[in-house]
Amino acid sequence: TAFTLPLMGVPLQPTSPAKRNKTETGATSTQHAKTWHVAMSVKAQRTANPIRAIMEKITSQKREPIEGKPMIPLSLGDPTAFGNLQAPEVLSETMVSLVRGAKHNGYGNSAGAEDARAAVAKRFSTPHCIYKASDIIVASGCSGALEIAINGIVDEGDNLLVPKPGFPLYQVLAESQGASVKEYDLLPSQGWQADLAQLESLVDARTKALIVNNPSNPCGSVFPKEHLLGFIDIAARHKLPIIADEIYGEMAFEGVAFHPLAELAPHVPVITVGGLAKQFLVPGWRVGWLMLHDPVHALDDLREGFNRLTQLIVGASTLVQGAVPRVLCPEAGSADAASLAASDQHYMTTLQDNARFTYERLKGVVGLTPVEPQGAMYVMVHYDPAVLPGIRTDAEFVERLLAEEAVFVLPGACFGAPHFFRIVFSGPREKLADAFDRMEAFCMRHREEGV
Repeated sequence: TAFTLPLMGVPLQPTSPAKRNKTETGATSTQHAKTWHVAMSVKAQRTANPIRAIMEKITSQKREPIEGKPMIPLSLGDPTAFGNLQAPEVLSETMVSLVRGAKHNGYGNSAGAEDARAAVAKRFSTPHCIYKASDIIVASGCSGALEIAINGIVDEGDNLLVPKPGFPLYQVLAESQGASVKEYDLLPSQGWQADLAQLESLVDARTKALIVNNPSNPCGSVFPKEHLLGFIDIAARHKLPIIADEIYGEMAFEGVAFHPLAELAPHVPVITVGGLAKQFLVPGWRVGWLMLHDPVHALDDLREGFNRLTQLIVGASTLVQGAVPRVLCPEAGSADAASLAASDQHYMTTLQDNARFTYERLKGVVGLTPVEPQGAMYVMVHYDPAVLPGIRTDAEFVERLLAEEAVFVLPGACFGAPHFFRIVFSGPREKLADAFDRMEAFCMRHREEGV
């Protein structure tokens, strides 16, 4: 029976059973012929952290707990991992107050709250590098700041100069953009200073920037002023902006001077990245920043580009940004200033004492040679395959140490440093002592096997 489409007066004829079956059968056949597949984008395909493949091989095996040897992880660069180090009380109190005040729950400027940017500018300005709030961009952690910096600078086919050993995220971010990295060598025999001649030989027409990480992750080294001037000279000759990763900038040990790179560069643009994470023991809070030092006005276009890129995440946490002014710029002589200074002193004393203990303890272990750290929370340790002949690679060293002694460190291959491994020494002293005793037993056992 025909029926009428409402309001249009168009008679519709019902589909005959034969036609209906044919149509439905055809649709069903087509549906069955085409299967679901949603492919990842080219950018996603290009995004891969080299650590993942290395660590999956080490950690994928099912391991039974070792009686009397609880796991001691000295692998993660998180100073809060063991709970022995806590964020400053001022920061915690500020966050509680901000939550209760309910004034930082909404969206903010994607480039950062004005008062937070002003506080970063004030805290990190130096006599020869004075920042304004407009020179600061707040990001989702220092890693997010690096992402903005690298994405804003490189195109497909470009390259960046990065340290080796170095933080692998530089490579991940560059390759995600279709760019590449060229690695300049840090020399363990020279306290991890760079081979500047080799670095300069890497520069070509597609080199877009030089990344300098100081203090270093994974090395724990701090560059002297004269060495930093060498980086600046190369950048000036080749008209390369410098990306200065200074997330550990105020974490140099006593007797070691840290020099902000931008302070030393009156004629070279420097994009410095940093954040709250490591210095204030809140890596999970995800607030970092870029600071633009542009004495030659080379970054005008890039400044706009960085601001555009902040719109991809609509800004960092407005709640955490609310705490930035009080924490970075406490009033001189105030209770806040005294509390923050005491917290920082306890933190840095712990790290420095642990660094000294780690270095002194491990330099006496057969087959191991640590390179003395000068800052941050890391030490790189060389293992000698000639002394431990049954262990061929740093990845195998780490895998067997984990399996036999339940001590977890990161292989140097993660950072481009074969025959090294990285230790994070921010944990409690008793944990470190236990781990190093096990490490020594492991090395003695494997040395004897090779004799």
